[in-house]
Amino acid sequence: MIIHCTQKLATKLPIVSNVPLTESSPLGSWHAHLYRYDRRQCVLFCHDESRYCLFMPGLVKADFAELGRLHRELFLATLAVLNLSEAKLKRVAMALGPAQYDRKTDRSVRGSLRTADLDLSWLIHDHHVLDCDPLEVSLKLNDRPTSVKGKYFFSTEVMLERIGQTT
Repeated sequence: MIIHCTQKLATKLPIVSNVPLTESSPLGSWHAHLYRYDRRQCVLFCHDESRYCLFMPGLVKADFAELGRLHRELFLATLAVLNLSEAKLKRVAMALGPAQYDRKTDRSVRGSLRTADLDLSWLIHDHHVLDCDPLEVSLKLNDRPTSVKGKYFFSTEVMLERIGQTT
């Protein structure tokens, strides 16, 4: 699994390739950006194809070394809530592979991250970011229509369809 990082996030990670990496995971790659809410570091992930989003609030320095593992755990937890079978969850975990980071970003996906950030700020405006449940917020972020180049869809449906094709 490749996570394309913005420059802001890349400075926090231990190993980030300056050369664009080639995706080998059948599930595709992700983009990630570092945000600050309530003076806390938070990372927002967006799947390149489905625009499926994951939100991780309140990260500290030690968490960035384990960002791939944290992403995998949150992603699998959201899929479990969506009633994916245990066998499919194991196949998805295998398909993800180890996390690798590069700095190659796509403007369209970054635009989707910006839109998700606006929706996120509205979702959590009544709470301190450390009081937010990342699983609940991630599920709410994906329960909204999104668009890519004029085509509207629900990111959860596209992600589940992609998982069904690969596992």
